[in-house]
Amino acid sequence: MLTHAADVSDTDASPRVACTVRERIPHDSRAFTQGLFFAGGALYETTGRYGHSGLRQVEARSGRVMKVWPLSPTVFGEGATAAGERIVMLTWKAGRALVFDPATECVTATFTYDGEGWGLTWDGQRLWQSDGSQYLTVRDVRTFAPVRRVEVTDAGRPVRALNELEWVDGEIWANVWHSDSIAVIDPATGVVTRWVDCASIARQERARGGGVLNGIAWDAAGERLYVTGKNWGNMYVIDAQ
Repeated sequence: MLTHAADVSDTDASPRVACTVRERIPHDSRAFTQGLFFAGGALYETTGRYGHSGLRQVEARSGRVMKVWPLSPTVFGEGATAAGERIVMLTWKAGRALVFDPATECVTATFTYDGEGWGLTWDGQRLWQSDGSQYLTVRDVRTFAPVRRVEVTDAGRPVRALNELEWVDGEIWANVWHSDSIAVIDPATGVVTRWVDCASIARQERARGGGVLNGIAWDAAGERLYVTGKNWGNMYVIDAQ
């Protein structure tokens, strides 16, 4: 997580589209955002850093934090996703994925895995995990066992430092660590089909003391795409056509 990757904007070959802001919503600037996703119609966010990691439920329309479930101070929280009626949350270096039941508000299972955990999403059948490299690991949703790895490339070049992930209408949207652009990936091939340029909002948030762009949530029912960043004061509903 502490490595630095250059912005891909100078080297990418796929088309670039600018994001258009539809709505700006307040966001807790103390949140070191790791994951952002919808589950059961509610917006959830995971946060990182030792002693500050956790899962929280956020009111999508207002940005108000409704509930917080903290992790142990010895665990650095990472990305998460809804997988059916469960939430699966990664940890950075602990090698554990936590399974959370929103109905009972309890951790019901723990998976183990090798390497680092960064981002996680679900395609309706399998989980997709990033680890800070150019690879996505496809995992069995019941056992978390690896099924295969997919290399993400743009014009034949590896796209490294893949971070937060979101499944959006059959595509994987991926934050890239220390980039103001979101990679839109064809999951069948791993090829980046386009880049979504969020530099305009990222620069504004950094000027206010925020960190990197990180956090993508797709509200399929409302057809609204949310983005935010680490310690940003706002979330944004965007279009990217």
